[in-house]
Amino acid sequence: MVPLLLVLLLAVILFGVGFAVKILWWVALAVLVLWLLGFVMRSTTAGGGRGRWYRW
Repeated sequence: MVPLLLVLLLAVILFGVGFAVKILWWVALAVLVLWLLGFVMRSTTAGGGRGRWYRW
């Protein structure tokens, strides 16, 4: 009975890790899209050149 419970526990842990990794891939993709949009739609400076679109 104990080995069966250990196998089930391992399956649940691996499923949870796989789900978390998949969610992190979607989050990374969304951040990449936002970064690219910010890079493309950055405003111009008073001199006509492109300014930084980030704050740091």
